[in-house]
Amino acid sequence: MSELEKDQVFVEYVIKALVDKPEKVQIKRTVDDRGVLLELTVDPEDMGKVIGKEGATAKSIRTLLRVLGAKDDERYNLKITEPEGSTHDSTTREENTDSKAVDTSDRISEIDTSKSEAIKAKAREGIEDLDTDI
Repeated sequence: MSELEKDQVFVEYVIKALVDKPEKVQIKRTVDDRGVLLELTVDPEDMGKVIGKEGATAKSIRTLLRVLGAKDDERYNLKITEPEGSTHDSTTREENTDSKAVDTSDRISEIDTSKSEAIKAKAREGIEDLDTDI
């Protein structure tokens, strides 16, 4: 291809559409025996937009890269490098993630309990209907 490969052009297009400072977007492309590595650097203020809520945006971009790789018989990896000046605190993020997991599992058990009670009630109604028909 030309100076930029289509995987690099793709990521650059998507990221520049997401961020407020597209001029700060940098993508470094390296190829080794494990595939193609795209290292993305953005302005510190745009990191949240690139990563998304709970990493959803970054995960989606990686999924699209996998699709592109399947089409080209290549393996693409995206590494989002933390820019200088970023105020990211990994310990706080891990703690928040752990607490969300606990809250979610408690909520799931509440839902499961209410669903099982509803199923039991329907089963009782069905049994009562059978008793009256006989």
